[in-house]
Amino acid sequence: MSTFSESLWNNNLDIYNFITNTDFIQQLSDGCLPEEKFRYYIQQDALYLADFGKALALLAVKATDQSHMLQFLQFAQGAVIVEKALHENYFRLYNITGGPEKMPGCFAYTHFLVSTTAIQPLEVGVAAVLPCFWIYREVGKYILKHAATPNPYQQWIDTYAGDEFDTLVTQMLEITNTLAAQTTDSLRGQMQEVFRFSCRMEWTFWNDAYVLNAWKPV
Repeated sequence: MSTFSESLWNNNLDIYNFITNTDFIQQLSDGCLPEEKFRYYIQQDALYLADFGKALALLAVKATDQSHMLQFLQFAQGAVIVEKALHENYFRLYNITGGPEKMPGCFAYTHFLVSTTAIQPLEVGVAAVLPCFWIYREVGKYILKHAATPNPYQQWIDTYAGDEFDTLVTQMLEITNTLAAQTTDSLRGQMQEVFRFSCRMEWTFWNDAYVLNAWKPV
């Protein structure tokens, strides 16, 4: 019998396959992604991580299981500190300065995550943030398997395909399955809905970076 998280993944494989086939991921793997597209991605991801850390902290506030509370706080710390350090390396490399504004995809995704974790039940909030963990791990492994060497984006690839990040994702999956097993059919249905929406936003985030999506001057 499959776990709840396995059913989530199987029901959203179509979106994952769309993500791995985006021009952004394919060219990142080949090492030929134009620098301006990666720079856009890094800038938006830095903005995203600040709010992602807030969403995880909100989950910690709602958690009734002390071990889950501590794990959410550790996840938040990892989002803010570990990944931010990676971005700062690239900020120096590409001479990125100032404070870029959130572009459409990042704006929509972060507002969805923060509002969902703030307003909805814990289980629903957990399902909403799960794709960021899980899809990044799987995409990282996919790129590592197909990456050309040398690759100018190797540091980014190593971070998301590494054992440390893999452990974090496994912990998040265990929490998700535990909460899903203890909740109602109605809430499990909501978990499925927000998981798929976040998967779609993951695709949007990658695609926005490739097309350099920006606000229209209206």
